Amino acid sequence: MIVSPILFFIVCAFLLLFAAFGMARIALGPTAADRVVALDTINTLVVAVMIVLGAAYDQVVFVDVAIIYALVSFVGTLYIARYLEGGL
Repeated sequence: MIVSPILFFIVCAFLLLFAAFGMARIALGPTAADRVVALDTINTLVVAVMIVLGAAYDQVVFVDVAIIYALVSFVGTLYIARYLEGGL
């Protein structure tokens, strides 16, 4: 089944819209934990956009970059959580 390239960009547009909602949560979040969860959600959406663009352009390098970005994002979230807990 051949998927139209415009469908990939529509999916990316929705993912970026959801990321904008996450940015609003970062700006309006009442606690630091809310902001960290919103940032982690945005990072996950960025990974999803990279994978969708990799499928749209038929480039594996986007998926490779998305995997590395997800790993760095996960480690960063762990450090932020530990900092908020008072462990650093």
